[in-house]
Amino acid sequence: MDELADLSAVDGTDIVVVGGGFAGLATACYLAKAGADVTLLEKNEQVGGRASRLEREGFTFDMGPSWYLMPDVFERFFGHLGYDPAELYELERLDPHYRIFFKDGDQVDMVPDLEANKAVFESYEAGAGEALQRYLAESKQTYEIGMEHFVYTDRPRLRDYMDWDVIRHSWGLPLVRKMQGHVEKYFDHPKLQQIMQYTLVFLGGAPTNTPALYNLMSHVDFNMGVYYPTHGLGGVVDAMVTVADDLGVQIVTDAPVASITGERGAFTVHTEADTHAAEVVVSGADYRHTEMELLAPEDRQYDASYWDGRVYAPSAYLLYLGVEGDVDALAHHTLVLPTAWDEHFEEIFEAPAWPNDPAYYLCVPSKTDPDVAPEGHSNLFALVPIAPGLEDTPQLRAAYRDKLLADVAENTGVDLRDRIVVEESFCVEDFVDRYNATEGTALGLAHTLRQTALLRPGHRSSALDGLYFTGAFTTPGIGVPMCLISGQLTAEAVAADG
Repeated sequence: MDELADLSAVDGTDIVVVGGGFAGLATACYLAKAGADVTLLEKNEQVGGRASRLEREGFTFDMGPSWYLMPDVFERFFGHLGYDPAELYELERLDPHYRIFFKDGDQVDMVPDLEANKAVFESYEAGAGEALQRYLAESKQTYEIGMEHFVYTDRPRLRDYMDWDVIRHSWGLPLVRKMQGHVEKYFDHPKLQQIMQYTLVFLGGAPTNTPALYNLMSHVDFNMGVYYPTHGLGGVVDAMVTVADDLGVQIVTDAPVASITGERGAFTVHTEADTHAAEVVVSGADYRHTEMELLAPEDRQYDASYWDGRVYAPSAYLLYLGVEGDVDALAHHTLVLPTAWDEHFEEIFEAPAWPNDPAYYLCVPSKTDPDVAPEGHSNLFALVPIAPGLEDTPQLRAAYRDKLLADVAENTGVDLRDRIVVEESFCVEDFVDRYNATEGTALGLAHTLRQTALLRPGHRSSALDGLYFTGAFTTPGIGVPMCLISGQLTAEAVAADG
């Protein structure tokens, strides 16, 4: 594990962190470890942000992220704070990692065995097995270089890239090419291209707008593995809360922030019921919401036109279901993909509409963890990526619910419709209401070429001294591991300015 930067400059500093998602919790832990007096204010009744839990009649649902990827990042985070994650929760490697149902009747499993995966690829296209091995070798190299030189180090200014070490290591990385063209270099078969590109959903992008640099996600998927932590991603939140408590972070829930006033050394953070004085403030809340709703106009870095010009990651239609009996055909992670998914991406990024022939994800944690459902029942949720800002009404949800359940029955053979005992939906308006999410995005800013690295909003406010930002709008970007790293980068920025 690499050494953490010296954060001692924050020792004794009163700091308020707004938002208790992964990035807010991580930032709070790093700062408290360094001796700061940290208060974390969370809008909702529980911390975790999009990794909240929903509990209904014996079922426990992870409401948001459900894939445990990049275990090295979690080990690094907890190690920096003096903990071993194995002491806080257990991990089970999933086998298969995930199952794919193509809507023409094909079904494939991606498993922890590379040779088995190569055989699957070869069955679709001669030479594709060896092409997969070459692709993963490049993906591994991209991951190792990218993480060491671009992800774990914040480079907020162009001159930070004018360094021989950076130039030397970036030479040959696919920094400008798009994922579609990159994958086409290795595989002709459209289904194999889809398998290599589905992880773009985790980045909030499409094959045609995401830089090929993110081929590193295939190393994360195939080489590093897919895991399930004890009690799901909510169990990881529990572990972070344990660490935060040990470090002295004061966590206040049911405390929506109404405004942030003042400046370095003399901030006041106003909630609906209280005020909190601070020398420094860190916002892990939605970046646009913080700037446009919590700050005075003169304290904002960006105006409405800036935010209107951003590309936001998709929102999602989520359906949480408790059902009687088993769902044998489904794996813990299951993807259902149309044979051509260009139309779905167009309905997200080009011509926003509820998808006519959706690509979607089914999560069945009760396959691995019997505690998330009553005996004799299954716990699952369905997630359909949809355009942010899409019209979201009860009538539209009801119609799409019926469409989705019929699609699941037709393409997986699992008919849930007569077995549902618990049902909740979550969609665009809920992301806005619960998380103050801009346009109801489920993730943050998409990882387009113009919104990668130094082109994302910064950790430091350029308009208000002493205000900092953390989370998926900043670097390194979207995803639970990236938000843990963002917490470190923000804490380092606070300490560097201390």
